Amino acid sequence: MQRYGIVDDDAVSRVMLQRIIEKAELGEVVCSAGSGREGEKAILNAQPDVVLIDLLMPDQDGIETILRLKDHGYAGKYVMISQIENKEMIGKAYLAGIEFYIQKPINRVEVEAVLTKINEQCTISRSLNEIKESLTKLGGLGAGTQAAGRRKRSAREWIQPILMDMGIVGESGSRDLTEIIEHLLRWHKDDSIPSLKELYEAAARMHRDEEQEIEKEGKAVEQRIRRTVSAALSNIAGIGLTDYSNAKFEHYAPLYFDFQDVRMKMKEMDEGLKQEKGKVNIKKFIQVLYLEVLDRSKNEGL
Repeated sequence: MQRYGIVDDDAVSRVMLQRIIEKAELGEVVCSAGSGREGEKAILNAQPDVVLIDLLMPDQDGIETILRLKDHGYAGKYVMISQIENKEMIGKAYLAGIEFYIQKPINRVEVEAVLTKINEQCTISRSLNEIKESLTKLGGLGAGTQAAGRRKRSAREWIQPILMDMGIVGESGSRDLTEIIEHLLRWHKDDSIPSLKELYEAAARMHRDEEQEIEKEGKAVEQRIRRTVSAALSNIAGIGLTDYSNAKFEHYAPLYFDFQDVRMKMKEMDEGLKQEKGKVNIKKFIQVLYLEVLDRSKNEGL
């Protein structure tokens, strides 16, 4: 049975969430708090499997609370619940580590659906851990499994699943994106990124030597990446049209794109309009991809 913690400065929301969890028999609520600081202490003490947390709270917001909990070693899953629709704030919440974002006012059906998905993820994770423990006990095979588990993943191994989720792993520009992220991880190691022209030329230098060829190849890199990011936008918009609450759509749409561009693309698809090329925010896409890979690689000591 899953154990839940609820952190929300609205007492009514806390009661509603607890009733939904208990009535649907999704688990038990083991701690509840009305502020970020109070919630931090309660979660560290009770160690719930899942935390439902409000984004905006007066003393310590949800993102800060999540980051502080991670610093203290808490490894549970997070579901953000808030009235905020600001795409940048939602994007920061996903980067902080939330699994899902639920919009207030609270909808029972949506909460039940999201928590059911979280429960399934937790069940799978526990099963995998049990399998690993069983293999470890088998001696040599277990030692080999542990060694493989300790191997640090390369940047490419972090990037590929993200590109696959957005349906662009087979696009020609996906290789350029991967090379640019590898370049940034190798030479920058901070949150900022150079101009797009510099990044395109950095990718071009991996295949060309002479300056004239680099400039020409840099323009080709730009075109390939633009087509690839446009394809990602179309794919994510298509997912949103089919299922607005799809986890991939909820994660990638506000994080990697300007949400008005996603809405426009969805409208074109829904109304059968001619799909315009339109503008895509390439720099935002690359910066978010870089930050997501940088965050994961730092956690693994890449």
